[in-house]
Amino acid sequence: MQQRSSTVQEPPGAVPADRHAPPTWQPRTDPAPLLPEAEPLRVLGTDAMADADPALLLRLYAELIRGRRYNTQATALTKQGRLAVYPSTTGQEACEIAAALALEERDWLFPSYRDTLAAVARGLDPVQALTLLRGDWHTGYDPHEYRVAPLCTPLATQLPHAVGLAHAARLKGDDVVALAMVGDGGTSEGDFHEALNFAAVWQAPVVFLVQNNGFAISVPLAKQTAAPSLAHKAVGYGMPGRLVDGNDAVAVHQVLTEAVARARRGGGPTLVEAVTYRIDAHTNADDATRYRTADEVEAWRAHDPILILERELTERGLLDEDGRRAAAEAAETMAAELRERMNADPVLDPMELFSHVYAEQTTQLREQAAQLRAELEAEGEA
Repeated sequence: MQQRSSTVQEPPGAVPADRHAPPTWQPRTDPAPLLPEAEPLRVLGTDAMADADPALLLRLYAELIRGRRYNTQATALTKQGRLAVYPSTTGQEACEIAAALALEERDWLFPSYRDTLAAVARGLDPVQALTLLRGDWHTGYDPHEYRVAPLCTPLATQLPHAVGLAHAARLKGDDVVALAMVGDGGTSEGDFHEALNFAAVWQAPVVFLVQNNGFAISVPLAKQTAAPSLAHKAVGYGMPGRLVDGNDAVAVHQVLTEAVARARRGGGPTLVEAVTYRIDAHTNADDATRYRTADEVEAWRAHDPILILERELTERGLLDEDGRRAAAEAAETMAAELRERMNADPVLDPMELFSHVYAEQTTQLREQAAQLRAELEAEGEA
């Protein structure tokens, strides 16, 4: 009798299980080092505070006090009719200040419409920062002078611009990093994804800071994304994601400084999600009580960026009553000057509509300028 073989024979036509697998496939990048922190990184109240620079801590505090006063004064100006609209960053000042202080003078900041405070902390004249929101004159400042791109009202369109500038700077051999700011709502825009993809492929020296303040106007984050965190989105593009407590000014400054240094030495882009909260409404034209509760707002007030930093500095003996008074007085001086200058009616020249549109005016612009000039002269004669 013939013995049956103990080897299992595949039926005719059977395909091995791995026949269709790429023979040399392997992940392009190990995803593990790209994953963000499991919990938002904190420094205040932890052992990491032992390494913090006292001078930096006091500067952060002074800037936060000044920033809060800037927000309240600008909000008041809208009620007085001196500003058309103001998107406040009250409660988010730690992100704004840290973004400005993490950059070198040669670097570029790409703000959204909500980030006037970051621009002011970088050195921009507060009145110039509010000119666009006043409706007076173009951007209101020279972007090249301050290395601050125009405040961007369309969501996320400044992000590809930041990537382009950073990539161009590297091609030219310039030691420049771009830091682009966006809200959680902006991460739902196509420009956000295009910018991250280009930045990662080109290894552009750019840092993306997402201020996750809980709402895209009235839309909560849960209705925008199912991702574990916005920082996790970085992994899909091949860049590191960082998750930080956005109300901890020291932690945000540390994370952004590390990301900027990494970009500068050729390490490529980083996506940073700062978890914070928008205490005020979306703008002065918004009624936030329609989509969030007073209890939610009050819970976040207890984690106010000024409150938690002030408490830490006081406990460490770095801040006393004189220090608090000096910071408050400096902030009040800034607010008084801003109020006085914004109360003065600007002198506007309609012909400036045609300035700074193109390096050389087009035929159509010249024709339009001539038509407006003739109308103005006719009105003057009348």
